[in-house]
Amino acid sequence: MKIGFIGVGNMAQAIISGLVKEMPAEDILIFNRTKEKAEDFARKTGVKVLDASEDLVLQADIVVVAVKPYVFELILPDLKSAFESKRPLMVSIAAGLSLEQLAGFVGEKMRIVRVMPNVNATIGESMSGVCGNEFVSAEDYQNVEEIFAAVGSTARIPEKDFSTFAALAGSSPAFIYIFIDSLARAGVKAGLSKKQALEIAAQAVLGSAKMVLESETHPYELVDQVCSPGGTTIAGVSSLMDDAFVASVMHSVEATMKREVELSEK
Repeated sequence: MKIGFIGVGNMAQAIISGLVKEMPAEDILIFNRTKEKAEDFARKTGVKVLDASEDLVLQADIVVVAVKPYVFELILPDLKSAFESKRPLMVSIAAGLSLEQLAGFVGEKMRIVRVMPNVNATIGESMSGVCGNEFVSAEDYQNVEEIFAAVGSTARIPEKDFSTFAALAGSSPAFIYIFIDSLARAGVKAGLSKKQALEIAAQAVLGSAKMVLESETHPYELVDQVCSPGGTTIAGVSSLMDDAFVASVMHSVEATMKREVELSEK
């Protein structure tokens, strides 16, 4: 099976770097508008650079379109005949473009899957949402999930819930980075170096996330386990509640979902 990537930006490079550990590099085809960038990446990974995106579509069994959303309407109309001829599985990692919109670019009854990875793919810890149209087979889903399992975990999400997923998994790393930095700044205020404070805060968040995933305990039960009566932690939790911490997080997710819907309607 040959997998082609149109666009070799940071996300595509992260996915490909994970894939080359799982499959022969020569079965991965890439095309980029700036050929020098593609050739430099190919020298590092062993993947094959093609001179034309049309050739990539005609040779690949799966085509991952990894360009900015606004670029789709600039490049895909010229590739429509190639898609209709070869009929590869098309995978889009663009935010805001629906399955229906994507089908409009490459033709009717084409097998199309939307995937929403996040920035943590660069370290192999992405949470990627996957949804496909009615022409996508069980084997297609399995192939796509195997591709993105190379950079983390996957979950099948109905398209109607993609804006929610985008907020919870796609945008939330930025929120979490802010939280980690805020913890570290509090440590600096109390006398720690920023480097040490960041390491402590990041490891505390990492360990807490693993506890939620690996235990069968509800997060609020875990909160109760940490809070001793009249102790230090409950004082901090009470302060967060007074400052509307939970509501602020929920509002940020809602704002992200609203913007994703706005982009999809353009």
